Amino acid sequence: QVQLVSSGGGSVQAGGSLRLSCTASGTLVGINSMGWYRVYPGNQRELVARITTDGTTNYADSAKGRFTISGDSAKGTVTLQMNSLKPEDTAVYYCNAVALFGVATANYWGQGTQITVSS
Repeated sequence: QVQLVSSGGGSVQAGGSLRLSCTASGTLVGINSMGWYRVYPGNQRELVARITTDGTTNYADSAKGRFTISGDSAKGTVTLQMNSLKPEDTAVYYCNAVALFGVATANYWGQGTQITVSS
């Protein structure tokens, strides 16, 4: 089992910056990637950014150029630096870790963190 604990977030005005951090504990064997999802009102979920154990990153188009994910998913740490925040970034953000066990996949989730960007 993997436990994810995230920190950071909060409220900021448009154009501001926030940082989210996530730390995994427990059995980290098999962790392939870590990242952040966000859930909008109405429960629409979107992958914001992800980093794999080899350092490969991918971002939602809406996050490219503004957000930076970093960390070491093999060691269970990931940070999301969010700059130039927009009101449409307002959502609940969840840390996610994906573990691969042969053909099986396990998803682990941290507690949600509210991000509110005011105009």
